[in-house]
Amino acid sequence: MSRRWTARLALVTGLAALAVLVLFGGFTSLLLMAVGWAGLVLTAAGVWWMLTRTGWIRVLAGLLVAVAPLAVLLLYAAAGLLWVVLVSLALWALAVAAGSAALTEDAEGMPERSTARAERPFVIMNPRSGGGKVEKFGLAERARALGAEVVLLDPDRRQDVAELARQAVEDGADLLGVAGGDGTQALVAAVAAEHDIPFMVICAGTRNHFAMDLGLDRQDPSRCLEALTDGVELRVDLGYILEGEPADGTTGGPGVTGVTGVTGVAGRVFVNSASFGVYAEVVQSPAYRDDKAGTILEMLPALLTQSGGSRLSVRADALTMDGPQAVLVSNNPYQNGDPAGLGRRERLDSGELGMLGVQVSNAAEAAALLLHGRQGRGLTAVTAREVLVDADAPAIPCGVDGEALVLSTPVRCRIAPGVLRVRVPRHRPGVPRAAAAMDWRRVRQLALTMGRAATGRADA
Repeated sequence: MSRRWTARLALVTGLAALAVLVLFGGFTSLLLMAVGWAGLVLTAAGVWWMLTRTGWIRVLAGLLVAVAPLAVLLLYAAAGLLWVVLVSLALWALAVAAGSAALTEDAEGMPERSTARAERPFVIMNPRSGGGKVEKFGLAERARALGAEVVLLDPDRRQDVAELARQAVEDGADLLGVAGGDGTQALVAAVAAEHDIPFMVICAGTRNHFAMDLGLDRQDPSRCLEALTDGVELRVDLGYILEGEPADGTTGGPGVTGVTGVTGVAGRVFVNSASFGVYAEVVQSPAYRDDKAGTILEMLPALLTQSGGSRLSVRADALTMDGPQAVLVSNNPYQNGDPAGLGRRERLDSGELGMLGVQVSNAAEAAALLLHGRQGRGLTAVTAREVLVDADAPAIPCGVDGEALVLSTPVRCRIAPGVLRVRVPRHRPGVPRAAAAMDWRRVRQLALTMGRAATGRADA
């Protein structure tokens, strides 16, 4: 279906959603829809009070979260209009989905180039990653059969994977690969960028965000090994972190002399994101490992109301934020069409960081954030070449690609464009395009203007 007809489908189903309410429910159904929105707001407020209060207030908030949506459904059923509301909501969901799809631009993929086969590939594998995917998919045996030297990490002792990678390069390795989590991949990717040799991702971790955005097959990690025999190369960016004030009083920077002349990257590298604030504070707690849910519920009230933890201040290029509860800095921005902002990145070569800051001070703002998503007042989403995170403390917790660290303030996040050569299979599932953020005005213009242009009556 063309974008024009998809936009028209969005308009028709959106009008149908309203028509169903009016024709079958009349004025009563519109009142019940208002009740539904009120129930959603109360539920969001209840969640906020559960997270920011303790004792009997938390108990009452939990009851509100459970009772509010149930009460709305009972009111619909009592009025005999439950089916009307459900049908209308289904039509509205279809309208939004169609409208978003119509607005999605045909994004070009990252440029790729053919490349010669690696002569001495070196691959580090973590047998514990992803619940044992290395053994489950026979990754070590398959990689060796394709000519790679494989080192299996010892689960019983801590090993410096970056040093293993550096030694492999000194011994003549012309490709570095990792079968493990994003944190391990970032450490080895930094060595590959430093020596300007290809890097291969084998998605044997749990979440595999970096692999997802490279278009790799996360269901079958063994297919990533096809990059050794029939691979192409992508040039992607790396994020990196500098902590504390540089000794020379400058702002520091990557040791990068150009896309193909990498001399090293200063600071800690991240392939996905660095998080600060609430989440980073919680995972630092010694109790978190043994009781995640209990630790979160115990610590969140103080962290969200900023009576505990560090008070952050953030500068992303020209933007400043004072007192956000959570900050996420990503290597390239997440897609605007993702309500949570944590799904996919369209590209890994834009040369920009993404920054999401959450700043909510009361139940009303929490409800608005839930209702409006990325357009909510409590969420700030921007792109920048540098993000500076400071605090009222000499050091702050930080989560870097899932690894819990404590960094000296101020913390600078920057991006090094195109410094990493990633070897991927020529044939891979790819990255599905996410729908764009909904804009009804643009949908209407698309549905009408394109129709006139197709018949030669487009406006001059």
